[in-house]
Amino acid sequence: MTALEDTFRTRTGEAPSGTWFAPGRVNLIGEHTDYNDGFCMPFALPHRVTVAAGPRKDGQWVITSQNKHETVTVAPADLTPGRPGWSSYAAGVVWALRQAGYDIAGADLVLESDVPVGAGLSSSAALECAVLTALAELNGLDIAGMDRARLARTAENEFVGAPTGLMDQAASTLCTAGHALFFDCRDLTVEQVPFDPATFGVEVLVLDTNTPHSLVDSEYAERRTSCHEAARQLGVTALREVSADGLGDALTALADPLLRKRVRHVVTENERVRQARQALRTGSLDELAPLLDQSHASMRDDFEITVPTVDLAVETARAAGALGARMTGGGFGGCIIALVPAGRTDEVGEEVARAFAEAGYAAPAWFTATPSAGAGRLR
Repeated sequence: MTALEDTFRTRTGEAPSGTWFAPGRVNLIGEHTDYNDGFCMPFALPHRVTVAAGPRKDGQWVITSQNKHETVTVAPADLTPGRPGWSSYAAGVVWALRQAGYDIAGADLVLESDVPVGAGLSSSAALECAVLTALAELNGLDIAGMDRARLARTAENEFVGAPTGLMDQAASTLCTAGHALFFDCRDLTVEQVPFDPATFGVEVLVLDTNTPHSLVDSEYAERRTSCHEAARQLGVTALREVSADGLGDALTALADPLLRKRVRHVVTENERVRQARQALRTGSLDELAPLLDQSHASMRDDFEITVPTVDLAVETARAAGALGARMTGGGFGGCIIALVPAGRTDEVGEEVARAFAEAGYAAPAWFTATPSAGAGRLR
């Protein structure tokens, strides 16, 4: 019996019906393309939220967080959008399933997570998808993978009130071990693209700059509004419809230099995602690594979503031997990823830590990321 299962038995007096999990994710490439109907390519992390669960007969959901050392009881009357606190992510999944017409019985849920919180690695999506996976099986529900991702996003968007796209939940649900997920944000088709860093002779460094996210909501809203306004002026439904070959004409048609910069990022980023998919298909590290550098420069100069700590981390990682590096996530803090020669992840991380100390920044944290499996049952 695992420690999580033992906690469940201590709390309920019974063994759980099973344990389920869902991972966090990191985006290999493709930032701020989702709401422009574009492309992205995340992969699941080995870090995950795990849920031990079993049915209750009183129609309530009793949710325990091992990380928060807190238990919250949710009755049907409590399923009101806007509910505060960490439990809203789990309660939101119950609400979304019920809104979709599923009859969800009460349950005991004990959760633990090793997904870093606040680092842009989708800890909230992992929690939602883990709870949804457990509840679906407990209630005998046959829900397709993409539909599960949509339900988890509904919980976050409409119950919690966080305006996220679908990529996080899709990655947590649909990724497979040893692959990145090429995700078309318009038609919601996916392709499992083989990605075993060891075959390239590299490791994927994920480094959390531990930078407090500031102005994220207002800046995110500005980027989204700018992209939609540019699409309107160009006469397209979304910037995804502007091809790389047509970028020059599109930029000429836009009088506002800010809109030109935003469009240039989105169009070139979509093209980089396509090129990264091809590089993975052919096993070409020489083609993949520079795309990360180009993506970071575009986010820094055209989309203007990086911050000094993130830029320093990328620059230091490259100087320390990384083959390619970029910020990953929505911006204004968070993590970078870097392709590092095998065995040198800690060396590069320590160089970034030294650079941060010299600049007076808080110490970063880092780990080696392995493309891992999406949500499922453990026991």
